[in-house]
Amino acid sequence: MHMQNLGGMRDSNESNVFDTTDFDEGYLGPYVWDLRRMAVSILLAAKENALSSSDAQDIVRNFLDAYLNKMSDFKGTNDELSYRLSESNTNGVVKDLIQEAAGKGRSSLLNKYTLVNSSSNRVFQTTSELQPVSSSTYSDITGAMSSYIASIPSSKRYSNSYYTLKDIRLKLGSGTGSLGKYRYYLLIVGPSSATDDDRILEMKQEGSSAVAIAVPGLLPSSIYGNHEGARVTIATKAMLSNTDPLIGYTTVSSIPFMLHEKSPYQVDFDYTLLTTKSKFMDAMGYSGKVVAKNHAISDKDYDAAIIAVSVDKEVTDITNGNKAVFKDEIVNFALDYVTQVEYDYV
Repeated sequence: MHMQNLGGMRDSNESNVFDTTDFDEGYLGPYVWDLRRMAVSILLAAKENALSSSDAQDIVRNFLDAYLNKMSDFKGTNDELSYRLSESNTNGVVKDLIQEAAGKGRSSLLNKYTLVNSSSNRVFQTTSELQPVSSSTYSDITGAMSSYIASIPSSKRYSNSYYTLKDIRLKLGSGTGSLGKYRYYLLIVGPSSATDDDRILEMKQEGSSAVAIAVPGLLPSSIYGNHEGARVTIATKAMLSNTDPLIGYTTVSSIPFMLHEKSPYQVDFDYTLLTTKSKFMDAMGYSGKVVAKNHAISDKDYDAAIIAVSVDKEVTDITNGNKAVFKDEIVNFALDYVTQVEYDYV
């Protein structure tokens, strides 16, 4: 978990929210690891934005306070199941981000990546970042669609015609940790035969979570069928409310993939806009609430076979009376880790 895992988005209930948008590393692990990694990313971003070390540490503590306070709010309730950060309960950069996402539309996304050809069919453009695939790859992906459709719960599944493939492109130049992995864009028919409501699926190759290297087997592979695309799908569903109904997984040439809609309404979080301590404090306060919500709904509320306890209760009970020490530990860890990151970078 780091700052650039956050963004503005529209959920399946048509609500525009600020939430986590990237679950490629999703796995079962100690909750403090998310907090530590977020703290490191906050310190690094604050330094890049020319804030002092003292101000950066204050921002981390504010993030942690927001996390702990929201976990305490969730304890003994089911409020986490409906909790969301929208433009009605945010301000500053985060509110602007949500409003930017809300102002986007499907036509602009389709116009960015596709065109309607002389036969009146919508197809992908070919650019330096969108490359045609070989006939064998096209055939392999087409053949894997039935497995993808079957991975979607029947209650969320549309008619088979919805998923009819119209075109495929290899997507180049996207991602950070996923650079070098296969990523495809799939154009599908969508809800009607009209060309203005086609959907774009992003199909991403998934590898083992880095967390699994540190704590192998903590999330039994039987939970996700030893399929890394299924793991990411489960993590996404566990930590988001009103998840994308098109999320699923499949296998192509023995490579696991996760698929979801390339949403027209998603905007990445730009930390360079946090140019003052006040802006940074506000944004990271909301981020702390997001992480708390992610943790609180992914416990027994999602699947008691994976996590049998109430995480919000456990975290609150452990940290009550020890918040100052808890925050000191996270901040000191992050300061040391930032030094290591800078040494590694040089």
